[in-house]
Amino acid sequence: MIQIRPVSDLRNKFPEIEELVIQEQQPVYLTKNGYGTMVVLSLEQYALLTDDVEMKLDEADKLAETDAERLTHAEVFDRIRGRMNGREV
Repeated sequence: MIQIRPVSDLRNKFPEIEELVIQEQQPVYLTKNGYGTMVVLSLEQYALLTDDVEMKLDEADKLAETDAERLTHAEVFDRIRGRMNGREV
């Protein structure tokens, strides 16, 4: 079940949030004045989300060192959209 809590719960009910995040491995979504402001994750959950991104960025840096081709952001997104729609660009 999605856990949505007011940001004040970080101060007032920290042990409950800690248990959800650490023991139950659930993210906790925090709100301020009724609007979402942040998500609390365990370090393990955060690493699962970011490790692949870091690896891909490292690969891109290595490729950039050996390839002189540079693309605009529009060209990059056109290629991505093409792949998502099942066609190579």
